[in-house]
Amino acid sequence: MIDALTPARYSRLSITLHWLMALMFVGVYLCVELHESYPRGSDMRKLLMMGHFSLGISILLLVVVRIIARLRTVTPPIVPAIPKWQELLAKPVHLFLYAMMIAMPIGGWLMLNGEGRAVPFFGFDLPILIGPNKDLAHTIEEVHETIGKLGYLVIGVHTVAALFHHYVMKDNTLRRMLRG
Repeated sequence: MIDALTPARYSRLSITLHWLMALMFVGVYLCVELHESYPRGSDMRKLLMMGHFSLGISILLLVVVRIIARLRTVTPPIVPAIPKWQELLAKPVHLFLYAMMIAMPIGGWLMLNGEGRAVPFFGFDLPILIGPNKDLAHTIEEVHETIGKLGYLVIGVHTVAALFHHYVMKDNTLRRMLRG
């Protein structure tokens, strides 16, 4: 049972950031997948990768705001309460998603710098963090791609779990992240 002081939903800011960042994830993944359909050096391929980089850095910036909002607000309880094992499974999924929102953009930034390139961010070049280092760039690229592929799975698990709670368990897990 929720008392009068405990919110039934996340804050408006948290809800807005959650769904905005979900859309940005879709955009990041679409850009990186679609760019393969175009020949190297083509304008469309370059545009898609610029979109990938810009959305990735936007996620990095917004996750900082999201973490602050999460730390400063009360997490609404799930009603009815879920079994402890589900809580234990949800924690690493959420931690992975937050780690991914931080590590992937930073990794991409370092990878491009290691290749001797600046990171484009909506028409501006971000500062160079490291000098050219092809071997390091290649290693970061492999890690970046592996985490990206694992991201498909974890995002899928997160989505299926939310829908399972909503339609099967009939608790408020998903409704906590919806407005009104």
